[in-house]
Amino acid sequence: MDRTEQRILELIDQNRDRIIAFAEDIAAHPEPGFEENRTAAKTETLLKELGYDVSAGLALTGVKGQWGAEKGPNLTIIGELDAIGCKTHPMADPVTGAAHACGHHAQMAAMMGAAFAFADPEVQKALAGSLTFLAVPAEEYIDADKRPVLREKGVKFASGKSELIRRGVFDRTDIVMTTHVHMVPVEEDFYLGNPACNGYTAERVTVRGKAAHAAVDPWNGVNALSIATSAIQMMGLMRETFREEDHVRLHNVIRKAGDVLNSVPDEAVIETKVRAASLEKIQEIREKVHRAYDGAAYAFGGKIEREVLQGYMPILPREADEVLVEAARELGLSFRTVKPGDFNNACTDVGDLSQLFPVVNFTFKGFEGRLHGADFKITDPETAYILPAKLLALTACKLLKNGGGKAQEIKNSYKPVFDVRGYVRYVEELLSEK
Repeated sequence: MDRTEQRILELIDQNRDRIIAFAEDIAAHPEPGFEENRTAAKTETLLKELGYDVSAGLALTGVKGQWGAEKGPNLTIIGELDAIGCKTHPMADPVTGAAHACGHHAQMAAMMGAAFAFADPEVQKALAGSLTFLAVPAEEYIDADKRPVLREKGVKFASGKSELIRRGVFDRTDIVMTTHVHMVPVEEDFYLGNPACNGYTAERVTVRGKAAHAAVDPWNGVNALSIATSAIQMMGLMRETFREEDHVRLHNVIRKAGDVLNSVPDEAVIETKVRAASLEKIQEIREKVHRAYDGAAYAFGGKIEREVLQGYMPILPREADEVLVEAARELGLSFRTVKPGDFNNACTDVGDLSQLFPVVNFTFKGFEGRLHGADFKITDPETAYILPAKLLALTACKLLKNGGGKAQEIKNSYKPVFDVRGYVRYVEELLSEK
């Protein structure tokens, strides 16, 4: 390591206690997506204290700290503000049920640890281009009932990163850097690169039937619950048509199935989620789901109404970049790299970013329990907070030093699926479907 890189590690070590305290404070005050007001305020205050050019209130709660020149490559380092709904977690908020059972507070610690290092004039002097520290709202799924309320507040897209793309916050971005606790089984402390990951779309389906007395003349009714049940059974029978390599997952939750027991249910409400490894496969399975609903409604004489609930795009896989591996080796980390065929069946809106930008990613240990489970907790602050901060900062330094040559190489070699306008148009067209 050169002197700048050594200085970066020294600065993170000097601020070790503040980084850990920052993470633990966030963990003690979990907040749902687009409502992360306290976490955002804490992030804004610290970024301003460190001397960054700060913008807040982005997509309601997002916070951006900026440093660097207008010219040259931009690295955008991501931290996720929100917690997951997990009422049984011992640190869950008693009102909202939100808890940091997905480790987003560890990401925030890593991002802010890097921010401590890059606030130093000596470090800044050695770098080209610019750095953006971006605390984003709402990575976790936003419930269908919450989305209309958000639209009234100006949030048109359903995840934080997607809405920030729509609002132009990523317009200067050339490379995105992300982290997370391990999401796939990995023995090593660090997992370098971005494995392929499912995307999803969802919809709320309202089944319209016709009410009738359940005992006197049920034959004069149209049972919306029977339509919903038949459609879900058909989806279950379709599962043998899903290929393993497409990683299809299909979920249904019945939100409503009638009002009173002695009447034929005239309304049923179901939320259906389709996950798959590609945008094309998601659309194909959606069409099968639509046929199931439409066929069941036709058989009973009911009607179907649909509301599209925007999801996340699949992650385009990216093997570990040379600078990331080099940084991990210099730190003496226990790691393995993403290999072709590695796959994560879960979904994240990092997938949307991967369709527009190269995403330099790693995941890490330092916790025990199940993601999104009541037993999730950080057990090793060094591995969960400090070492990820060092790996983020050291990798960013290698990308931007020497005139930003390594960053420029990654930028030039990446072929996006969408530009920003094309992405926004794609999502808007999806949301307009009936």
